[in-house]
Amino acid sequence: MASLKSQSCEACQIGAPKVSENELDELLLEIEEWTLIKEPIKKLQKVFNFKNYKDSLNFSNKIAKLADEEDHHPQIILEWGKVTVTWWSHKIEGLHHNDFICAAKTDQLFKQD
Repeated sequence: MASLKSQSCEACQIGAPKVSENELDELLLEIEEWTLIKEPIKKLQKVFNFKNYKDSLNFSNKIAKLADEEDHHPQIILEWGKVTVTWWSHKIEGLHHNDFICAAKTDQLFKQD
């Protein structure tokens, strides 16, 4: 299977299958230090730290660009020196393979900074 960061998101429709528990365990191994939020619905979340507000803002903008390219949009919380990113699939109220693809690509953007 190709690495997550080399894949692209597919259109996620209402009723699309959520990631199974077995898939979840495997996919979590492919993304570094993402927290699995379980309630009220499953989400992936990670905090990225920066030395100042400008760097945090620039990273947030890169994530926004990624989100538009993938047509998959996270929650982004921008603070001084910190950006919190949360991925989940709104239409299925849980985790889809797309969320893991975008988490891996988010990590890749961070490593490029």
